[in-house]
Amino acid sequence: MFATSPQDHLSGADIRMVTGLSSGTLYPILMRFEDAGWLTSRWEDVEPSNVGRPRKRFYKITARGQVKTIEAFITIEGRGFA
Repeated sequence: MFATSPQDHLSGADIRMVTGLSSGTLYPILMRFEDAGWLTSRWEDVEPSNVGRPRKRFYKITARGQVKTIEAFITIEGRGFA
């Protein structure tokens, strides 16, 4: 998902829809990936009261995250999972 569109920022809700992960599973993973330097994040630039909902947080894969993604796919392929 991130690997196919590294220039895009995806919201946590978008990532949840694609992966099917619950928010209780996804958000700790995203925080760990950001702490590792694999993702960056930013808050949506809107006033919550103007849009009637909380601000979204958008995530973007870093160059380091792209490398780690490729390494993970190579590992998976090498183990016969692909």
